[in-house]
Amino acid sequence: MRKLFLAAIAASGVFPARAAIDLSKSTVVVRSGSLPAAEQTAAEVLVSEVARRTGIHLRVETHAPTSGPVIAITGAGRQLQRPDGYHLFVKAGSPPKVSIEGSDARGALYGVGQFLRRVEWSAGRLAIEAPLDISTAPAYPIRGHQLGYRTHSNTYDAWDPAQFEQQIRELSYFGVNAVEGIPLDDEAPTPVMKFSHRQMNKAIGEICRRYGMDYWVWVPATFDLKETAKRSAYLDRFREFATDTPTLTGVFFPGGDPGKNSPELVIPLLEDMAKILQTAHPQARIWLSMQQFKPAWVDFVYRYIDERHPMWLGGLAVGPSSPSLAETRRRLPREYRIRWYPDITHNKLSQFPVAEWDQAYALTIGREGSNPRPAEFAAIFRRFAAYTDGFISYSEGVHDDVNKTVFSALAWNPEANVREILVDYARVYLKPALAEQVADAILALEVNWHGPLIDNGAVAGTWRTWRDLEQHAPDLDANWRWQMCLLRANYDALVRRRLLAESALETRADDVMADAARIGAAAAMERASAILNQAVTKPASPELRTRVEQLCERLFHSIGIQTSMKKYYTTSWQHGAILDYVDVPLNNRWWLEDEFHKVAALPGEAQKVQRLLELATWEHPGAGSFYDDIGNLGKSPHVIADGAGPSDESERRAEPTFWAWDQGRSRARLSWQTTMWPTAMVYAPVDPNGVYVVRSSGYGRAVLRINGERVNPTLDGKQMGEFKEFPVPAKCLQAGRLVLKWERPDGEENLNWRERSRLAEVWLLKKQ
Repeated sequence: MRKLFLAAIAASGVFPARAAIDLSKSTVVVRSGSLPAAEQTAAEVLVSEVARRTGIHLRVETHAPTSGPVIAITGAGRQLQRPDGYHLFVKAGSPPKVSIEGSDARGALYGVGQFLRRVEWSAGRLAIEAPLDISTAPAYPIRGHQLGYRTHSNTYDAWDPAQFEQQIRELSYFGVNAVEGIPLDDEAPTPVMKFSHRQMNKAIGEICRRYGMDYWVWVPATFDLKETAKRSAYLDRFREFATDTPTLTGVFFPGGDPGKNSPELVIPLLEDMAKILQTAHPQARIWLSMQQFKPAWVDFVYRYIDERHPMWLGGLAVGPSSPSLAETRRRLPREYRIRWYPDITHNKLSQFPVAEWDQAYALTIGREGSNPRPAEFAAIFRRFAAYTDGFISYSEGVHDDVNKTVFSALAWNPEANVREILVDYARVYLKPALAEQVADAILALEVNWHGPLIDNGAVAGTWRTWRDLEQHAPDLDANWRWQMCLLRANYDALVRRRLLAESALETRADDVMADAARIGAAAAMERASAILNQAVTKPASPELRTRVEQLCERLFHSIGIQTSMKKYYTTSWQHGAILDYVDVPLNNRWWLEDEFHKVAALPGEAQKVQRLLELATWEHPGAGSFYDDIGNLGKSPHVIADGAGPSDESERRAEPTFWAWDQGRSRARLSWQTTMWPTAMVYAPVDPNGVYVVRSSGYGRAVLRINGERVNPTLDGKQMGEFKEFPVPAKCLQAGRLVLKWERPDGEENLNWRERSRLAEVWLLKKQ
């Protein structure tokens, strides 16, 4: 209907009819003379990208031909005065003409990116709809991403300079103007590195110079700054880098994460670094973050800024564990800017963990799996970006590629529609003919991750969608972005099939354990073990498991993504090692195996039977009683969690923390590996004449109020796996409804988050 409506409008003459014009025989016309590097690069990008996509080799001239289509590129446009802006104008006619006018040299590059997002292309074909008239400039002056050539990356350390250039080029299509390197940290070589750190850092700087990009660097000090020899060596390395690199815009020094030095030591170091910059790159500025700073340290920094007004300081960077953006904007003098350092790369144990994520994903795909979260990160951007002058994101690899694109596009135009961004993403990186379908399929991948996985039948539909798309696009088989989406679709489907199967196995095992009094404890454990072990002997969906392995292999060779520590050399369980965790149990098989050894050692049959009954009924406490696995969306029906919109660490809402003990291979009960302080828990109806006790498991202390009344525990275990018990006052039962609320224990504000108290499970037990 929409197409018919638009066609009717066009026929009426209210708007001119749009038609695709053939540009396959175009001449690219550039200005003569010595041009700025970014303007030269803009023409090179257009010609090479058209050739790569279509096989068409466009001529480049400094004068327009007498006939044939023209694509004119200039970085001296007069229509837009704002930096980085451009005017893209397409006029049908004989001959047709495309005009790309940048308000400056870099604007010409962004105009070419917009052109590539608009054209229809395939082998031997290049066309664009006309008329087209786009005049635009970015909303935010800082728009960038971290591309760190270092050990702790799941992708970038495998690249050569050509791959870095291609990535930087492709980021420019959506308006990125900044790239951040990591030249002084994490310099140990990896098996996949082809170049030394010094060689690659020089190469990235040169690429940024040719593309007109701002080149930033992230340079932590992970040693005690009181150690003068290490401090001098650090400054020497910084001087070497500053001398090597052909361009440098900003130096980001994280005050913490990593680093534990007080600002009394950090600021003199930054003053010394500024002296080095003054010689090598006088326009460059230093930016400080106050990540993990104590309140007194934060005050020290603001006093220094207010009293000294340092010229070398560009502003403050605000990242994970920093004071909030709102506070920073309030306290920082307006002469200094705020650069946001958002974590768009991590799924858990992060600044912005996936909302409503299922533990099965947290156990398998983990912290750095392929994570397109377009709608979620659009909401995060719109919630926080207005406090800032822009961002350079925290990234550990290309698994967050969609998130990079969404942030980049919104920094240019905060009102941009997320689906339209994804359509452009698919058009320019994948295939214009499938752009609409691919955009919706990427959004479906995000939906896969929200809510209880065991109930999310959409996962199977998403897998079928990508399978069907794959059959229509065999030419995309070697495209790493395509491979990454296929990997997610197949991985998600495999995890759900495993979760369904292994949950059923545990239920069967529970039934056998509950029958131990009749069949004997030894027989019950033997049969239950055999049932649980079917996850290994008869695994769910081995064909999907094979497909996941194939796609991991392809991604390693196509773009260098390292999905395994042993096979593909990623350095840690948390750096994208999804292939190493694809078989981690999604039920309590490991914990039960260990418990069976303990049961077998008990002195009498009655004790063994009793313990097996406790294990079998752990989550099913009987009529009138209730159980909640607090961090598990599918097993916490009484939990109330305030999930209204995105939050940062300064206003953290109720959301689960997925722990990764023993490098993600903990044999602890799964319910203990996911914790949360719920906003509240509500039980209704309850028996007004009943006798109830609240039991909980977790770590540390718990302060409980029932219907507003503080209740003290009669049992107060503080280690994970131990119980606390709180009797429910009889008067609280009279309304037939219980509301449980936990207060955060006093005195934990200054503890590292890993050391704070936490809640894992809650029972409301009715005594018979």
